[in-house]
Amino acid sequence: MDQEAYPSDTRSSSKARAYYELTKPGIAGYVMVTAGVSAFVGARGDLALTVALHTMIGTGLATAGALSLNQYVEREADAVMHRTRSRPIPTERVAPMEALGFGAVLLMTGLVYLALALGALPALLTAASGLMYHLVYTPLKTRSYVATLAGALPGALPMLIGWTAATGTVDAGGLAMFAIGYLWQLPHVLGLAWMLREDYARVGFVLIPRGGARSIGMQMVLSTALLLPVSWIPGLLGYLGPVYLGGAAIFGLAFLGTAIAAAREMSDERARTVFFSSLLYHPLLLGLMLVDIVLL
Repeated sequence: MDQEAYPSDTRSSSKARAYYELTKPGIAGYVMVTAGVSAFVGARGDLALTVALHTMIGTGLATAGALSLNQYVEREADAVMHRTRSRPIPTERVAPMEALGFGAVLLMTGLVYLALALGALPALLTAASGLMYHLVYTPLKTRSYVATLAGALPGALPMLIGWTAATGTVDAGGLAMFAIGYLWQLPHVLGLAWMLREDYARVGFVLIPRGGARSIGMQMVLSTALLLPVSWIPGLLGYLGPVYLGGAAIFGLAFLGTAIAAAREMSDERARTVFFSSLLYHPLLLGLMLVDIVLL
């Protein structure tokens, strides 16, 4: 009897693992943290645990759903690119219609959860993020480099979603957090686009701007240079203090330095440095926010 049950148990475990992969848990988890930190800053550290949990759970569910739906929409491209061939749909561990239903249920559950637990505004912003991701960014990827600029919008919205969950409004502080998220994403995505340019070319993704390496380098420098003063705005508005301002300046200058080096001579190695620097910069900035508020 145990021998008969074992293969079934193994298949069930494998299926569950495939659905888990479909949600891109690393990205969904980071979005949850981003929204939670932004809510904490918006509340000036006086954030009820229930609000924090509702914010993170709702955004996590909706994000997992949106990411699952993206893999359904881009399943044919994913089957061609080396980077994505092992995803659940190309490997036939999850059927396309299963992924569609799974993603739709998760997304709608997240939206309803946010609306009931935190109000209409966070839910509407989350819905807007999903719509921009699927109706603007995804179709533009095969048509225009504008997709890169548009794709950073839904990526930055969790900062604003978390803020509105705590404050109930879109104000200067929330917009500043949104701008930080937007500007941070540009060098992050541009570095990835350069490293994966051959893979993207296989499926016709137009994520490299005209001018190629020179243009990418200039845009990396511009976005990281703008990020420096924009990252100070929450402090200048009184939400954060000197610990944050000093740390944001140091991290911002270091990030800018990697972009300047890439702009001088673009290469896979320098693009990778910008990309991995972006992976360090944003979580360190969020950590500074938490530390600063706790110390104040």
